[in-house]
Amino acid sequence: MAALRRSARTARSARFTPVFDPDFGDRALTEARHDIVIGRWQGVRDLLRETGEDWSRRTHRVRLLAHAAAGSSLVEAWRAAEPDSPDAAVLRAATEVVRVFDTAIAAGRGTAVDRGRVDRTVDACLRAAEAAPADPMPWVSLLSVVRLYEGGVPRRQLRQWFDELRHRDPYNTEGHAQVMRYLSARWHGTHGAMYDFARDAAGVAPPGSPLPVLVQVARVEEYRYIADGALGRGPVRGFDQHWKHELAVDELRRTFERWIGGREPGGAVAPEEVPDLNYLAHAACYAGQAETARELLGMLGTRAAWVPWAYTGDPEEQFVRFREGLGVT
Repeated sequence: MAALRRSARTARSARFTPVFDPDFGDRALTEARHDIVIGRWQGVRDLLRETGEDWSRRTHRVRLLAHAAAGSSLVEAWRAAEPDSPDAAVLRAATEVVRVFDTAIAAGRGTAVDRGRVDRTVDACLRAAEAAPADPMPWVSLLSVVRLYEGGVPRRQLRQWFDELRHRDPYNTEGHAQVMRYLSARWHGTHGAMYDFARDAAGVAPPGSPLPVLVQVARVEEYRYIADGALGRGPVRGFDQHWKHELAVDELRRTFERWIGGREPGGAVAPEEVPDLNYLAHAACYAGQAETARELLGMLGTRAAWVPWAYTGDPEEQFVRFREGLGVT
């Protein structure tokens, strides 16, 4: 009996456990975020300087640093100490975007955010763009915060700002995702407009770019919208096929072929790829595409992301269940 108990304990301890690391394995970013906790901005400065013009990684790092800095005065301290630093201006703008979204979330959906507050955040983004003219991140920040304008902004203005982003980084996935969300039914558009934008972006992405995953992100956005609307009224008719119908599966395969098929064979998954790879793995799992899901979960290893798994249940339970069901080692 004692041997059986030991065997059971060993099996439990050996069970796969996903790691929900907010930095997705980016150890240098983790160290910089620790510096934020202790109020030291120099580590953040050094990290962004070392990141250079790797725009994908820089976008990833600035966004996560902004979330870490939003509840402190670190960016203001850095700006005061180095007022001419472009990196400080870029991070401050991104941090202001996080803060104004936090205010919107606290007020509750449907409550308009003070327009003056949004205007000031937009101004911070535009000043950051002037300070760092080659950097796409101020435009990513700008394309994020304009969702909070009641009624949105003129489409010509949105297009102009989007063109500024693409001029600097034509396939910036995060910037495209922000425009896609702006065009969604949850914000200032429709499901159709959202999908059209995602499919157009996917169609022009070069092989190996994660940009085609926008189509799967759009499917999650639609799921959230419909599920929120059905809350308390029972299931939505036909919704069980949301991930599995023919178009969804075809688009999943196209994304896999364009993105994963275009990557360097056996190449390591970079931290900035992990969130998008979780979207694609989630789509493959729920579409019942076992071979694709197995490969994607194998690429991820232990690196799980709360989103999008949290929208369809308990993230850890789903991640473990699919891995075990597919025999991923």
